[in-house]
Amino acid sequence: MQFLYLIISFTATCIGAISGIGGGVIIKPVMDSLSSFNVSVISFLSGLTVLGMTISSLIINRNSEIKLEKKTSTLLAFGSVLGGMGGKLVFEIIKNNFGEEAIIGVIQSSVLSFLMIAVFLFTIFKNKLPSASLKNGFLCFITGLILGSLASFLGIGGGPINLAILFLLFSMDSKTAARNSIFIIFFSQMTNFLFTLFSGNIPQFDPLVLILMITGGILGGIIGSRISKKISNRQIDFLFSIVMIFIIVVCIYNIFGYCREI
Repeated sequence: MQFLYLIISFTATCIGAISGIGGGVIIKPVMDSLSSFNVSVISFLSGLTVLGMTISSLIINRNSEIKLEKKTSTLLAFGSVLGGMGGKLVFEIIKNNFGEEAIIGVIQSSVLSFLMIAVFLFTIFKNKLPSASLKNGFLCFITGLILGSLASFLGIGGGPINLAILFLLFSMDSKTAARNSIFIIFFSQMTNFLFTLFSGNIPQFDPLVLILMITGGILGGIIGSRISKKISNRQIDFLFSIVMIFIIVVCIYNIFGYCREI
């Protein structure tokens, strides 16, 4: 069973590195449906896996021709760091108040499915929507704050939401948005890990699972980054749409599964 986690993490992060979604948005719902881990363990494992992917992807793409909007993405990343801490705090409050892991699972899966439906509709009408070129530093920071809060609370990298926002507010094409999204995800996931570490809330799990998943994340980041250089923006958009449909279906399945446990 442990090597299934390697396959899941590699596949998810490879797709995440190609499209910029990170991979956590795939790992989280898939592990919700397939594993016996509770939501705290899954969120922690998913976050570290995606962190490994972002590090390997950023190293591989350090000399890439795809532009990294350093000023914009740094402000978004800084906002996502603070938002990530806020989202993690909200998660812990809900966890402590409700106690029942299944209730938290229903909340996370419901919010995630709603957001993924919205993002999927965005991909359908993307070419018909107007896009802005936001330059205001404060608004960039606030945008990052919101993105980081959502990603941290849901236990995902937040990539799909990042991509939609980077197009709508910053007029980035698919490849540029993908690279900048991974840059932002790196900071939000690093913050989540440090917050969990220093707050003493690291859940118990089999260390072998973590090793396998991080290994899959690193390999996924390397291979996915190389594939991304060879495909077009249109192909990335198509892959992104397929992934959104898959995530929506799995999230709805998980909602019913958690409801049966309550």
